[in-house]
Amino acid sequence: MYVPATPAQPALALAPVKVVSAAPPSIAIVARTALTVRGAQLNVLDGHPATVTGTLRPGLSGRVVALQTLAAHGWRTLARTRTGAQGHFKLRYVPWRDGSEQVRLSFAGDTYGLSTRRRMGRLNVFRLAGASWYGGGGQMACGGSLTSSTLGVANKTLPCGTLVTLRYGGRMVQVPVVDRGPYVEGREFDLTEATKQALGFGDTGQVWSTR
Repeated sequence: MYVPATPAQPALALAPVKVVSAAPPSIAIVARTALTVRGAQLNVLDGHPATVTGTLRPGLSGRVVALQTLAAHGWRTLARTRTGAQGHFKLRYVPWRDGSEQVRLSFAGDTYGLSTRRRMGRLNVFRLAGASWYGGGGQMACGGSLTSSTLGVANKTLPCGTLVTLRYGGRMVQVPVVDRGPYVEGREFDLTEATKQALGFGDTGQVWSTR
């Protein structure tokens, strides 16, 4: 007797198995940061480097730290460097013209560290200027009488009242133009007696000058 074979049944499709991990999701911890300064040279002659050394805490390496100046439309970067081991850094910037400007340190922040800033005061870039001194009283070309306590300088061309920053032997003063002179070749400023004393200046020589 012939018995027909039963047709094979199609295999049931197996539903995909979803694997669920019991491990907790990773959480990135963003650290508070701070810029500390170990040393800074921000009073320099034009063409000579200004430097800042310090640490990005808490010891973040491989991060970009910037030296910035306050410009007309916000902060502008002058120099950048990457932090090394334990967050140490050294910034170096060579200015080529005299002037005085506010500067700060800046770390923009990243996945692991919050941004931070630190004001550094002013970067003063000087040039050498020949100088002498004068005294003795009398009327000044910009008005008023010259006395032994008058702080200021004489200059042939700068407008009266222009503030000039002078540095000599580690001392620094900011004084106005109060008179005209000197009329000796190679000399740019005549210091009043009080300015001479404040700087510890001699009779003639060179001072660092900026505005």
